[in-house]
Amino acid sequence: MAPHPPHLVYADNPVQNEPKSECGWESLRWAYERMRANLDEADYDVIVILSPHWQTYVGTHFLGLPNFKSKSVDPIFPNLFRFDYDIDVDVELSRMIHDEAQADGMVVKMMENPDFRVDYGTIVSCHLTRPQWDKPVVCISSNRANAYYSVEVMQEMAAQLGRATARAIEKSGKRALLLASNSLSHRHFITEPEIPEDMSAEHITSHHLYLWDMKLIEMMKQGKTKEIFDIMPEFTEQAVSESDGGAFSWILSALNFPTYPAIVHGYGTIIGTGNAVVEWPAEAAENAEVTPRGE
Repeated sequence: MAPHPPHLVYADNPVQNEPKSECGWESLRWAYERMRANLDEADYDVIVILSPHWQTYVGTHFLGLPNFKSKSVDPIFPNLFRFDYDIDVDVELSRMIHDEAQADGMVVKMMENPDFRVDYGTIVSCHLTRPQWDKPVVCISSNRANAYYSVEVMQEMAAQLGRATARAIEKSGKRALLLASNSLSHRHFITEPEIPEDMSAEHITSHHLYLWDMKLIEMMKQGKTKEIFDIMPEFTEQAVSESDGGAFSWILSALNFPTYPAIVHGYGTIIGTGNAVVEWPAEAAENAEVTPRGE
């Protein structure tokens, strides 16, 4: 789980981003640092990401060209995020996931417009996870079934896509890092301080939302992902959660609902929203299950 508020890139001051900050949101930026340290020990070939900010209303779309290069400007926070990106795409794996989902009856499409602008959610999550940008990506859109059906329909479609994603990765023989680019509770402040990185103004929007975030995080730490899936519709509605985009349900399904404890690298708020950087080390958990006792 790799939340994507642009404030985190702004606070990190990478060369690709024009606006510069003094500091800010350290709890989450340090959480990403801890996750990156763990991932540096892992051997993976590709990053597969589903972002709620690439919204498609007819089916699920996949980037289908080898490279996308342009400038991304956050529509809400152009003062914080004006980022020059250069993204390499694993078109082969992207097509394989597309084909698996299509064979399972899903409506899908390859995005092959060279002028397509990659959404900032994808860029922020990928940059904070792998700032070297030395791994190809597979970018998956958020099919907004919640907007015209219900949270329950969204969740089932995301789970179906997760299963197709896992099958395609297994057939490819590649090692993949999956990123669910979303926050937990998602009620924003409607104004920001004069200095955006002024942490004296940063806190959760309400105690009610904080309690929901803590409940979900505790369940992740206990390996209760099927139970999370069961209460996802209620959580999405009550916490105004960004899980309405499907990324949370997608990653749990693609990981086959892990029962081992998640590693919660950190939790923090950004403009009132609750965000957690969470790792499910699937390969390590699988190896531990097959290791003989005492070794």
